[in-house]
Amino acid sequence: MTPARTTLAAAAVAAGVVAVDQLTKALVRDGLTLGERRDLLAGIDLVNVRNSGIAFGFLSDGGAVLVIGTALALLALAFFFATHTGRPLVWLPTGLLLGGAIGNLIDRAVDGSVTDFVKFPHFPAFNVADTAITFGVLALIYVLEGPPRRAEAPAAEPAPRADGA
Repeated sequence: MTPARTTLAAAAVAAGVVAVDQLTKALVRDGLTLGERRDLLAGIDLVNVRNSGIAFGFLSDGGAVLVIGTALALLALAFFFATHTGRPLVWLPTGLLLGGAIGNLIDRAVDGSVTDFVKFPHFPAFNVADTAITFGVLALIYVLEGPPRRAEAPAAEPAPRADGA
């Protein structure tokens, strides 16, 4: 894939993540009152909560440190992407991570906090952007490490020569 197509693919993934993230958050804010909880599936609740931290509520009330840390991480990701456009699948983690970060930054800029709405037992509530960031990290590890390698079979011993040598 050419660098231009790789960039376009990353941008398309990021735009898709932002669109789905913002749509789902708007539906939750319009359909549930703040703090409301509804059973969605066995063990999974639909909630409407706000989070001032990063993914899954970590670093709540991080303030300027959170903004600076996010900006530095995005700059590092952009640099990595720009210098590795030839690496297979690099567009996928880049798009997921950028889209997730932008989706949550939009909330932070508009509301001062992020809307979270999926709640598993004994786990913080999260949203589409958090999920994209999580899968983006996993995809980045895959891109960096490559697919699992099979153990190479030991080299076979050469067959004896007919002349006995």
